[in-house]
Amino acid sequence: MWRSVRRTGDTKTRKSRRSLVMPKQAVEVLEGHREWQQAKFEAAGKTWTEQGLVFPSREGQGRVMAASSVRVNLRSLLKEAGFSDPGEWTTRELSTNFVSLLSDHGVPIEAISRLVGHSGSNTTERVYRKQIRPVITEGAEAMDKIFGRVHDGDAEAP
Repeated sequence: MWRSVRRTGDTKTRKSRRSLVMPKQAVEVLEGHREWQQAKFEAAGKTWTEQGLVFPSREGQGRVMAASSVRVNLRSLLKEAGFSDPGEWTTRELSTNFVSLLSDHGVPIEAISRLVGHSGSNTTERVYRKQIRPVITEGAEAMDKIFGRVHDGDAEAP
């Protein structure tokens, strides 16, 4: 990420400048999206102007999308996906979901902090990570291993 939507076009901090590998599924979806965009412009008799934007404004030829349009598009997608109240969602919640899902799948909080561009794990953990699992089991599982208890309710170690 080398460019931001900030007025200057620069990222918030120098540490925010980083290259991230995208999951294969995201790459495939984005490639399909690019083909769809180009076909849509050609069908409308317009010339595609490459600005390096994935989601340009609908009105222009590849121009920057306004923040309000981003919210409208997000809410439209959420409605299409069956969310009960898409008007309540903001783009910031996507970061919270990203952090929470990675955390729930065992990615260390320090690695997640680097991915989202935080200088330390405190903000990531305090603000962005929301507990997904209702019960924290790691402590009990570790103690069972330490003291030789078997999880299945079978035999106990001497």
